[in-house]
Amino acid sequence: MYLNKVFLYGNLTRDPELRALPNGNNVVSFSLATNLVYKDREGNKKEKAEFHNVVVFGPQAESISKWLKKGSGALVEGRIETRTWEKDGQKHYRTEIVAENVRFGPKSGGSSYGDAPAGGQGTSSSADTKPAAAPAYDEDISPEDIPF
Repeated sequence: MYLNKVFLYGNLTRDPELRALPNGNNVVSFSLATNLVYKDREGNKKEKAEFHNVVVFGPQAESISKWLKKGSGALVEGRIETRTWEKDGQKHYRTEIVAENVRFGPKSGGSSYGDAPAGGQGTSSSADTKPAAAPAYDEDISPEDIPF
């Protein structure tokens, strides 16, 4: 059995770019930053950012370009794919996350999900209306609260 599944939560580092493919389908691309917080050998807190190229095909593409902007939070579920192409006699590679589902998070620094609809399998009707704000949860979860 093989498995290629990715879950990322981060903030967009640029506005999504919407394009139409020759077959008429939409595709949107954006970059997502994730942060790793850790302590070095001396116990000092360190942060390291990773940047991920994300592409989304189909009905969700238009909704993403409408609702997400630079700084927006997003949960991306998808797979890793590496494209190769040749340009001017040189081979190029690009590793991307091909998103199958994108859930919209709060704006950077925000605590409410009411600014954008849930990503889901997005339809044009859900992209045109704003849902009621979801409740914000301020509770911290400790490892002792997890039942396994």
